[in-house]
Amino acid sequence: MNRYRGLILRLLRGRAPAIGPGKAELVERIAETGSISAAARAMGMSYRRAWQLVEAMNRACREPVVITAVGGKRGGGAEVTAFGRRLVRLFRKMEDRASSAIAADLKRFESLLR
Repeated sequence: MNRYRGLILRLLRGRAPAIGPGKAELVERIAETGSISAAARAMGMSYRRAWQLVEAMNRACREPVVITAVGGKRGGGAEVTAFGRRLVRLFRKMEDRASSAIAADLKRFESLLR
């Protein structure tokens, strides 16, 4: 049974999504693992797709969200910048505030669905 799950916030820059729940989770997982490939695996996503999302966020934002290092003994890695952490914190706060603001309406709306 498909159930309505609530609000999904996605912020657009022009017509392209600047950030949404998937990109926010990707940034959070990169912060946890220090790796785009590990973050992608944890999300069941291809490395290529994760890399494309990171590049899209870096292009959309005034400052880099994620920086990468190539090669080396450990094979490089990725780091979420202070700007990236601030961006995701603000996005999560906006999600929480938007969900709280419409919680009663969501309940009423869900009562109209099968």
